[in-house]
This record gives sequence, C-alpha cells and structure tokens, in this order.
Amino acid sequence: MDIKAKITEIVEKIKGDPKLMENFKKDPEKTIEGVAGVNIPDGMADKIVDGVKAKLAGDKISDGLKKLF
Repeated sequence: MDIKAKITEIVEKIKGDPKLMENFKKDPEKTIEGVAGVNIPDGMADKIVDGVKAKLAGDKISDGLKKLF
C-alpha cells in the first residue's frame, strides 16, 4: 500500500464532503477506515491520521495564501 497516495486520496474525499469532514473531526481513525474501506492496523493508524491532518492543515494554509495573493 502506498501510504502517501492513500492519504492524498482520503484527503480529497474528506475535503469534498462536509459530513465526512465533520466525522473526521469527531473520530478520525474510524472515518479514515470508512473512506479507505479497510481496517487500518493499530501501528499504522496514528501515522495515517497524522498524515491526513497535516495534509488538511497544509491545504488550508495554501488556500489562505492563494486568497491573499
């Protein structure tokens, strides 16, 4: 499994669906498992959740900078 590609795929789905975004904020691991369609092993779950959170935060910063310029 290509983790970076999977994170990008998950981020795009979450960004495109406000309900998923709300669910992600409440229970990130369960939401990611639902979006990915797989049960994420415990050792990997934290890394994937952190990756998705970082990518979502980075995209928000990027979007904000685009609006400034």
